Amino acid sequence: MYEQVTHNNREISENIIVSIDLFSWVDQYFQVSPDSQRIAYGAQKQNKWVIVVNGKEGRQYDSLLQGTPIFSPDSKHIVYGAAYNNKWFLVLDGKEEKPYDDIGRGPLVFSPDSKRLAYGARDGLQWFVVADRKEEKRYDDLGAGTFVFSPDSKRLAYEVQEGNTWLVVIDGKEEKPYDGLGTPPIFSPDSKRIAYTALSGSKQFVVVDGTEGKQYDGIVQDSPVFSPDSKRIVYGAMSGDQWFMVIDGKEELYDSIGTTIAFSPDSTRLAYGAQAGGKWFVVENGKQGQQYDSILWGTPVFSPDSKRIVYGAMSGDKWFMVVDGKEEGPYNSVGATVIFSPDSKHLAYEAQVGDKWCMVVNGIQGKKYDSIISSQGAQITFDSPTTFQYLAARDTNIYSVQEKILSDG
Repeated sequence: MYEQVTHNNREISENIIVSIDLFSWVDQYFQVSPDSQRIAYGAQKQNKWVIVVNGKEGRQYDSLLQGTPIFSPDSKHIVYGAAYNNKWFLVLDGKEEKPYDDIGRGPLVFSPDSKRLAYGARDGLQWFVVADRKEEKRYDDLGAGTFVFSPDSKRLAYEVQEGNTWLVVIDGKEEKPYDGLGTPPIFSPDSKRIAYTALSGSKQFVVVDGTEGKQYDGIVQDSPVFSPDSKRIVYGAMSGDQWFMVIDGKEELYDSIGTTIAFSPDSTRLAYGAQAGGKWFVVENGKQGQQYDSILWGTPVFSPDSKRIVYGAMSGDKWFMVVDGKEEGPYNSVGATVIFSPDSKHLAYEAQVGDKWCMVVNGIQGKKYDSIISSQGAQITFDSPTTFQYLAARDTNIYSVQEKILSDG
């Protein structure tokens, strides 16, 4: 069913992608392709499990691997794990791969160019990574959720356990072993550098290009972070009751800090959430902003031209979007997806008004739905400076929604 309406200076087009039988599907197997054109989910049928893609059922299996199915970044491929007769294997584009005693132990990961695939597998007692259908060295265990391709898709890093120690393997070469590992390895945007968190006894520290940093009691989740030009590195850390943002090796002290660290695309601006005196605020290049009760995870966000900044904030029981220092709202809640148009002139985000959700563009609310789908692979994306698309749900229908911005107000 296709419908087009004009609502609050926007032309909105809806198309039903799929109607889901809510009594058979399980949301832990729900996934949306990056282009929002394909929806996959797991369903139980006569004591068997199937993956359904845009309403079409696949082969029946005894079990499905949690965390799958997964679409490739270009949306052309779909992979999931399945079990049959006590053997586990991948099903890639409908074709079964080699069976193992177990698979998983971390995600199934496509490279950014969608041409490579890596996952963990087990034969007997040992685990190993299968990359491009080739089995790599076997270890006692693999780190969960740690298979990482470089942005250029040429390099692969992951965590392994050998005896009582853990180490990072980069391009097949083993790094120094440690008592444990923390946040997964990350590559710099130019794919040349790598950083991860390691443990020595009860202390944690960041390892950058093989060099160990200062030891702390803990390293904050979702850090370290490289700047877009790959020259700078930032992470959060704690010692005792003190929290630090460590910027190029220099510490900034707060009562607490958030987990979202944002560089502007030109690498000249750095922003993050911090707390002092019981209040939260955004710090940009060392300058503290307005105080709130909370700062939304996933924000702040910079515009593509690096000139604008937005973040979500809560005061009392209401949420606001703070856009270039000015509040929009209040709302009952806001989502973590905040996107600028390619030319940086338009800003879109998801907000809850009453018990319904809508997309807010340039401060103007759009058509309301039961929910805006922006997780499990679903994305809100601009196709041009004035058009964007997303998925929304109403009753048992999931819609592909395209919006065109007709004016700013």
